[in-house]
Amino acid sequence: GDGQNLFTKDVTVIEGEVATISCQVNKSDDSVIQLLNPNRQTIYFRDFRPLKDSRFQLLNFSSSELKVSLTNVSISDEGRYFCQLYTDPPQESYTTITVLVPPRNLMIDIQKDTAVEGEEIEVNCTAMASKPATTIRWFKGNKELKGKSEVEEWSDMYTVTSQLMLKVHKEDDGVPVICQVEHPAVPGNLQTQRYLEVQYKPQVHIQMTYPLQGLTREGDALELTCEAIGKPQPVMVTWVRVDDEMPQHAVLSGPNLFINNLNKTDNGTYRCEASNIVGKAHSDYMLYVYDSRAGEEGAIRAVDHAVIGGVVAVVVFAMLCLLIILGRYFARHKGLFSLTSSPRIK
Repeated sequence: GDGQNLFTKDVTVIEGEVATISCQVNKSDDSVIQLLNPNRQTIYFRDFRPLKDSRFQLLNFSSSELKVSLTNVSISDEGRYFCQLYTDPPQESYTTITVLVPPRNLMIDIQKDTAVEGEEIEVNCTAMASKPATTIRWFKGNKELKGKSEVEEWSDMYTVTSQLMLKVHKEDDGVPVICQVEHPAVPGNLQTQRYLEVQYKPQVHIQMTYPLQGLTREGDALELTCEAIGKPQPVMVTWVRVDDEMPQHAVLSGPNLFINNLNKTDNGTYRCEASNIVGKAHSDYMLYVYDSRAGEEGAIRAVDHAVIGGVVAVVVFAMLCLLIILGRYFARHKGLFSLTSSPRIK
């Protein structure tokens, strides 16, 4: 403040809450203290309130302090409030009341309710009538994105609009886009969100359900299942044989392809196709029919290799044992051999 002994502090308050103004004296000489509003109308003179605004209430009055509360604060209450001390010469100090106004409304708007994968869409978020201006942050799920904000001021209030340009992918379907507002008058974070709805072409996968071992031999049966997932979900899938006609003994049943009594003329590439309003996709299965004894011969060869390996291991083990026995035998009779081989001295 400007006074030598009179001082006060600035006040920041949220709209609708209570502001407390305190005029304090360091060295009191029982001089009169009064409080004035920004229009220099007297709110309190000592403990008397000339102003008819009942929102002002006396909290404390003494020779060293005049404390007043202002309830239900509004934006019109902002400004300088003056503390005066009737000394010689008079002293004056002022406090500034700053009113914070949280956003009146938070709205998020998506350009298209339903988007197609690969498409770029515009998302806007507006925080209306706040003071000071809000800060808007964007999130897609847990990932923060960068938007572009514009601030419009009207009668000391601020409206902030943030624009986000977002390229969507099939993985974004069902993921929330979150507009989060940070403002000193809002405890924590205020947010609103919209869930993305993304359409995408089918994803196709072929599953062999029979034979279980995966080896297709002459005379066996083959069963393939086509799995197609998309948005919207494909209503039907079709099977074709690439570069040839489908075998006469093949049976098509929805997503399933059955071929009984396989033979080598069935060799080729079989394709499952699926489509929706976004696009089409396919997956291929290459069929090769082996001889009827292909699996048995492979098993026989595996057994033969195992037997040969076992025999070789036994022979090697036997030779090692023989070498050990001979080594010990020669070690024991080494001295005897030395005596019998030395010439006699006459």
